[in-house]
Amino acid sequence: MARLAQTAGLTDVQQEILKTVREFVDKEIIPVATELEHRDEYPQQIVDGLKELGLFGLMIPEEYGGLGESLLTYALCVEEIARGWMSVSGIINTHFIVAYMLKQHGTQEQKDHFLPRMALGEVRGAFSMSEPALGSDVSAISSKAVQDGDEYVLNGQKMWLTNGGTSTLVAVLCRSDEGHPEGTAPHKSMTTFLVEKEPGFGEVRPGLTIPGKIDKMGYKGVDTTELIMDGLRIPANRVLGGVTGRGFYQMMDGVEVGRVNVAARGCGVAQRAFELGVSYAQQRHTFGKPIAQHQAIQFKLAEMATKVEAAHAMMVNAARKKDSGERNDLEAGMAKYLASEYCKEVVEDAFRIHGGYGFSKEYEIERLYREAPMLLIGEGTAEIQKMIIGRRLLEEYRLQG
Repeated sequence: MARLAQTAGLTDVQQEILKTVREFVDKEIIPVATELEHRDEYPQQIVDGLKELGLFGLMIPEEYGGLGESLLTYALCVEEIARGWMSVSGIINTHFIVAYMLKQHGTQEQKDHFLPRMALGEVRGAFSMSEPALGSDVSAISSKAVQDGDEYVLNGQKMWLTNGGTSTLVAVLCRSDEGHPEGTAPHKSMTTFLVEKEPGFGEVRPGLTIPGKIDKMGYKGVDTTELIMDGLRIPANRVLGGVTGRGFYQMMDGVEVGRVNVAARGCGVAQRAFELGVSYAQQRHTFGKPIAQHQAIQFKLAEMATKVEAAHAMMVNAARKKDSGERNDLEAGMAKYLASEYCKEVVEDAFRIHGGYGFSKEYEIERLYREAPMLLIGEGTAEIQKMIIGRRLLEEYRLQG
């Protein structure tokens, strides 16, 4: 077992789950990840294996057929999966966020209807906030929902849906002004709709089109898409929680948990980059000895390992805080910011250790080098994290009098 990124105080059950996931990653993901990634191929066989392990229901309560595990267990599993291939962790992350939002905010009927099938991986989740023109400014969304009898009619264009094609349930955030007086703050007139659809591309239900996969620099294999709503009719009982105007809070709750997930992904990718760097440094010889014996390389390895350890500790702290029922937006923001920045730096150092071979597609580090930047922008950019952190610090340390 590796020395770095260990987690104290885990139960026997948690340790057994993590051991199973790590063995799955080493056997089923790492040997095929780079080949699948270069082909931008959806990892169906890996996803089927994750279903069998029960990972799609990891945090769904036992009463709905899930494993009822903690956010910490989930984050540690994500760390292991991202160590194998970050795209696979994205496939389960969006599913998990929708399941979490249903568990926390859904009506009893919505929970009964969706969660048992989500636990089995039969219903697969995606969520949709961003739009082409707004980036991280969620309060500026323009997609609109207008009530028409016992239905809502949705119109607008969404962007950057992870699992947009393969999902069968999308939580979509829209502006819904009915019942909200003129001058209501933008974030108080938003509603989350639970949109069921067929998997695939094109018109996947009347009024809903998934145009196709966006071609990306990295984070391949997983499908990232747009979503276009043109007269999409959704029954009123598919408003998350049954009440309009709560969508912004529901989504932010989900994203807060998602930020712990992105931190865990950063930890996993950084771990893998360190493993590749420390291994290559002992095999590659220059000036008559392994480059690991040169002080310059030892300094790099020391810095990389310290960053891996620090990011892991912050991620674990943020997950444990959420599990204890405390507000964790400060800790989640810090963990996401630090882990994604450190991940980029550790990957780059591993890339440098590989020298010219790091530029070759034959070596795994080339893939990691293209994947790491996604973590700097996913679930809110580094700059957004710093804004959140700064505001929360000023709340905590406000001068009295």
